[in-house]
Amino acid sequence: MTRYALNLPNELKRDAERLAKQQGVSLNQFILWSVAEKVGGLLQGLDDPEFPEITYRRGASGSLAPVLRGTGIRVQTIVIAAQNTPSAEIAEDYDLTQTQVREALGFYEVHRAEIDAHIQAEAALEPKDG
Repeated sequence: MTRYALNLPNELKRDAERLAKQQGVSLNQFILWSVAEKVGGLLQGLDDPEFPEITYRRGASGSLAPVLRGTGIRVQTIVIAAQNTPSAEIAEDYDLTQTQVREALGFYEVHRAEIDAHIQAEAALEPKDG
C-alpha cells in the first residue's frame, strides 16, 4: 500500500471525521472508501444517475457491487433484510436514513436481475448443512 500525505480543509476534515465515527471506521478507512467509490464510479461509469445514494465498490473478491454511498453497506444486504424487516427498523439497525433504505430498495426494483445474481452467487458460496 502506498502512503500519500493529504491536506484537507479543516471543515472537510471535521465532517469526514464525524461521518467516519458514525460508520464505526477510522478516518483513514473512511477516506480510502471515499476515494475507492469515486475512482471506481469514474472508471466503470456504472452509477445510475437516478439513484445518487448508490455507487459501485469493488469487494474483496474483486467483483463490483452496488453499495449505499459512504457506508459500504451493499444494496443486497438491504434487500435481504427487507424480506423480514420493516424499512424503519432496517434504517435503525444499519444507522441509515429511511431515504437511504428506500433508495436501495428502489435501486433493487430497477436493477433486480443484477442484485438477484449477486445474492444467488453469494448463497452458492455458503456451506450447506448436512
